[in-house]
Amino acid sequence: MSRPPHDDGAARPVHTATLLDETDERQAKVLEELRADPRIEFLDTLAEQRETLSRLRPVVSEELSNEPHRWAYYPWRRTVVGVLGPQSFAVLRLDRNRNLITAQEQARLSRQRVGVVGLSVGHAIAHTLALQGVVGHLRLADFDTLEVSNLNRVPGTVFDLGVNKAVIAARRIAELDPYLSVEAWTDGVTPESVDEFLADLDVAVEECDSLDLKVVVREAARARRIPVLMSTADRGLVDVERFDLEPDRPVLHGLLREIDSSRLAGLSTRDKVPHMLRFLEITRSSARGAASMLEVNRTLTTWPQLAGEVVLGATSIVECVRRIGVGQPLPSGRARVDVEAALDALEEPAVPRDLPVAEPVTEAHGEAAADVVAAAAVRAPSGGNTQPWRVTVTTDAVTVQLLPERTSRMDVAYRASAVSLGASVFNARVAAAAVEHHAVVEFEEPAQPDDGCPLRATVRLATGAEPGLGALYGPMLARSTNRHLGTPEVLPSETIRQLRSAAESEGAQLQLLTERAAVESAARLMAAADRIRYLTATLHQEMISELRWPGDPHPDTGLDIASLGLEPNDLVMLDILRRPDVMAWLEKWDAGSALGEDTFDRVVSSSGLAVVTIAGDTLYDYARGGAATEAVWIAAHQAGLSVQPVSPVFLYAHDDADLEELSPRFATELRRLQDAFTSLTGTGGARAALVLRLSHTSGAPIRSRREAYTRSMVEA
Repeated sequence: MSRPPHDDGAARPVHTATLLDETDERQAKVLEELRADPRIEFLDTLAEQRETLSRLRPVVSEELSNEPHRWAYYPWRRTVVGVLGPQSFAVLRLDRNRNLITAQEQARLSRQRVGVVGLSVGHAIAHTLALQGVVGHLRLADFDTLEVSNLNRVPGTVFDLGVNKAVIAARRIAELDPYLSVEAWTDGVTPESVDEFLADLDVAVEECDSLDLKVVVREAARARRIPVLMSTADRGLVDVERFDLEPDRPVLHGLLREIDSSRLAGLSTRDKVPHMLRFLEITRSSARGAASMLEVNRTLTTWPQLAGEVVLGATSIVECVRRIGVGQPLPSGRARVDVEAALDALEEPAVPRDLPVAEPVTEAHGEAAADVVAAAAVRAPSGGNTQPWRVTVTTDAVTVQLLPERTSRMDVAYRASAVSLGASVFNARVAAAAVEHHAVVEFEEPAQPDDGCPLRATVRLATGAEPGLGALYGPMLARSTNRHLGTPEVLPSETIRQLRSAAESEGAQLQLLTERAAVESAARLMAAADRIRYLTATLHQEMISELRWPGDPHPDTGLDIASLGLEPNDLVMLDILRRPDVMAWLEKWDAGSALGEDTFDRVVSSSGLAVVTIAGDTLYDYARGGAATEAVWIAAHQAGLSVQPVSPVFLYAHDDADLEELSPRFATELRRLQDAFTSLTGTGGARAALVLRLSHTSGAPIRSRREAYTRSMVEA
């Protein structure tokens, strides 16, 4: 076995490009000589390459964009090609690998050194390794030259006939990437040279025909703790031997039993056949492949191989090399990527779902005053329509108690639940007034509740009328959430006065954002917060669990898909957004800026944002904020406005500990967003109960379902 070829002046086939930098005086002179040679063609697409580089996202650094270019001379083609500098060329060539291979992974893979023995099947493997950018150095070995019969699976041409197979593969790789380091061992690998071939390799790929050499390569690789990979062109067999992790494992998985390379060398060709068949696991081969083995040297010159199987095997080997390179789990063993079997199991794809049509919401309640009040109480809004309460009715009282089991991560310390409970109590008061009763409300907020309920309100019906509240009964029942996009319009001053008056009547304040710049700033902050909600596993799971599809077993809670204001094509995007595995990758990459686009679009289509605030931070204070929010919501409906709650993730967090609990990964970012939102809305020093999006839209809202109230067996 000769040493790897190098430029010693001997007559060797050239297989690498000569890289020339015209800023170097000596290399510039070589370029001049090449330009003067009429037989040499120059190809210059540098302007197009730089223009494409400038379009990458994110924008490349100035250092990369200004990197000096090179000229690559290919003697076997008598052509010189202009290429970007090594760093910018790599970034541009492998840009489409992202995010399937991250920049950090690409950097690790670019340091891998891989050797390939046997460049028939190995040609496709070596080229695909280079194509995908999972190697920094390739060492290719084959003693054979290309023949016409090889052209059914080796991607050479008739111009390559008689050329060494390792050289053909190396040239093709050089034309793909002139910067990639490639050696061509034109004498192949022998027992005498195998240690030299394996020296400093990270992975060995063995694709030779000789069973003897297969064992020799593995024994030497095992001694050096180098993993060995192999693909065979029958039913997509891929073979992995992790000698780097298991230095004592038998070669070829022990399929040759006790036969080693020294004993194998003493066997005749005929005696080797049973060992070859055992190694190939002939019982698992395709029927055509197994039958063909019996015809070798009879009706077949040698065993058959198909280009499609060879390319498929290359795909499997490259994935193995990628996994080894990035430290992803890959055990020793075998797998089959059987395309024929897969095609035998073709299935019709699932027909895309249409947007569901919401079923009409029907509500029934008794005629007694307490039943009317209880039915109104359950009509209150709640985050994700979770209805975090239990509404119980007796003859002359309605009790609304907070249910801790219906809390969520965003419901920090039950503050969102308390807001919903306060809205429920407000509805109860309105209904009591409508049936000519006066509501006496008693709140209980025990420090250590015996029954686990942190907040309870009892609405007792007394004699007396409140005509002002009673007039809100019809508008209260008509109140709904409308998530459709709107058309921004100026809010009349009288409408603004009415909204603020409604909040103040319940002891709260209302901050309004109506300037377009302020609304857009708020939209960006809320979109960023929504992105965090998607990328935080618990928040995402809770958000998706709120959605209700036709046939859902719990239709009386949650958000009907039909109520989300989606366009038909949005369902495809929703199928992506629902997947936790997709969100996990986006979180890992610190990506997903598109996740807040829907929130941004809806907020900027608003005529204004209303923030209801309260003084104090007890659950009772938040319940007062809930009553004020419901009063504002009803007033907005009366003014012809559509309303959608758009509260950001950080709304109920009081301190850094709350933010850390919400999303440990993004707590610092949430703090920045919360501070910016507080500054923008002017709500510093107060607690926000809810944020409402006010819009002018023609889209019809869809009312959410409600669970029924219950009748107590014990009178209050």
